[in-house]
Amino acid sequence: MTPPLHGIRIVDLSAVFSGPMAAALLSDQGAEVIKVESLDGDTTRNIGPAKGDLSASFIAANRGKRNLAIDLKSPAANEVLHALLAQADVLIENFRPGVMARLGLADEALAQRYPRLIRLSITGFGADGPRAADKAYDAVIQALGGLAASQRDPATGAPVILASTISDKVTALTAAQAVTAALFARSRDGQGRRVEVAMLDATVAFQWPDAMYNHVWVNDAPPALPEFGATQRVYRTADGYVASMVPQQAEFNAMCTALGQPDLPKDPRFASPFARYRHGPQVRAAIEPLMAQFDNATLEARFREHGAALGRVNERPEVISDP
Repeated sequence: MTPPLHGIRIVDLSAVFSGPMAAALLSDQGAEVIKVESLDGDTTRNIGPAKGDLSASFIAANRGKRNLAIDLKSPAANEVLHALLAQADVLIENFRPGVMARLGLADEALAQRYPRLIRLSITGFGADGPRAADKAYDAVIQALGGLAASQRDPATGAPVILASTISDKVTALTAAQAVTAALFARSRDGQGRRVEVAMLDATVAFQWPDAMYNHVWVNDAPPALPEFGATQRVYRTADGYVASMVPQQAEFNAMCTALGQPDLPKDPRFASPFARYRHGPQVRAAIEPLMAQFDNATLEARFREHGAALGRVNERPEVISDP
């Protein structure tokens, strides 16, 4: 079967994670991607474990691409870029605002010269505004976008940066989807267009259905967030850890039965999802010692039998070997 983006050519000027991963996703769907790096190379070439001059991070974010290294500030580089763009369908860049213009690639000029070109610009904070010129990396966006505040150290209550470049990755997913939408629109009207994706916007939007959902009602004071531990939590077991999520009352009932306590849901504090939200610490106190009695395999079998969701916490090497 022909990949959906077969025949689409992308020039990728982006670096680090958000832009390169967006381009890699489009490559996965069949697009031809030409990555253009500075002579110093992408920063991710030097991040994490490596073989030779290629790090695992660089390989993961730039899979399926052809690479070209040039001095982006030289007149000759400008000629090379325009030769590439003349045959391209999509341009991806994640420079700070103003850099493209200084490289002789202002958006207005590109739109006029290449009217069918989709021009994706990924920024930290948008093309304008008080933070537009600020440097943006994943941890900074996690902090400003509320992700760090939604993850708390259980011992100190301090906000926590997730040990994953989640803001970069959700930006990449958002950007790749936006590019495919722009390509679809071009198939109908024949017009290229500028697509802007800000990491902060993507991160806040990513949280809106859960960690920010108490702000949905714009004219009301936001209610307190519920205790997520009432429906989802990591528990210590006899031989490791498991995670369980039981948002529906029937699933909570099934969990209690699997743990040998079928009457626990009769407690008014646990009799409905909203009751459990109001009594999160009590739910945790009731379930933790029950989980600790069993090993992971027994819990998985019991939860599967009774129709409740549970999975062991795999260490990273175990993820690869888990069938």
